[in-house]
Amino acid sequence: MTASQFDCQYCSVSLLGKKFMLKDGNPYCLKCYDRVFCNYCEECKEAIESGSKDLCYKGRHWHEICFNCAKCNHSLVEKPFAAKDERLLCSECYSDECSSKCFHCKKTIMPGSRKMEFKGNYWHETCFVCEHCRQPIGTKPLISKESGNYCVRCFQKEFAPSCNFCKKVITSGWITFHDQPWHKECFLCSGCRKELCDEEFMSRDDYPFCLDCYNHLYAKKCVACAKPITGLRGAKFICFQDRQWHSECFNCGKCSVSLVGEGFLTQDKEIFCRKCGSGMETDI
Repeated sequence: MTASQFDCQYCSVSLLGKKFMLKDGNPYCLKCYDRVFCNYCEECKEAIESGSKDLCYKGRHWHEICFNCAKCNHSLVEKPFAAKDERLLCSECYSDECSSKCFHCKKTIMPGSRKMEFKGNYWHETCFVCEHCRQPIGTKPLISKESGNYCVRCFQKEFAPSCNFCKKVITSGWITFHDQPWHKECFLCSGCRKELCDEEFMSRDDYPFCLDCYNHLYAKKCVACAKPITGLRGAKFICFQDRQWHSECFNCGKCSVSLVGEGFLTQDKEIFCRKCGSGMETDI
């Protein structure tokens, strides 16, 4: 390189014995180089001169002293950082601002750590525990109440009712009989032992019976039709002395007119309306 070739490419001043910068193989004095080629700091908007360290990230430039976290203002030089909405944040501030908060301890769930999600909330894995036994629930089945989340075993122990028949915990739907819970499969006829959960039934001495068994064992029989009188669904019946009738069977033994709410006469085991029974001895 000749003496003339060792002049500043921009202002032509001799660079012999002086500091200079090379750009595309051409020499520039420091003043011209800064004027023509220097970058401007994203933070302070001042030129990053050739004597200063230029820190670059995705086409943006900073002085070393200006390369700080946008939230806490701590230096990011040689430290991990992340970008959010064009702002540079240190790892701690990024986690605090962008990561989920634990529903239990309210602390940040750091990126990369395992978190549990339930009903739109997040927990540290170590914070997502059964309210009773305090053991981690993880991905195991759970039951939630206002007081907290419970593993199935603790929920059954603390809250689930026990079957009045087998005394075991009831974990799903049940039958209530005389204010006591029963498993559906345990609620059986005391006579024939068939399931009653979807059947009409009658009670005798606090024991449930299907209609067939109740009618066979306990129901009174209608004097007229000899069928059982159950009183189910509001059915009405008539009692007189030691005899019973369905209301629709309580009719005159001669003309079959209904005697419900009417005076009647009896002779032996028969009942008659006043007209048909005129002259008979017993008048009711």
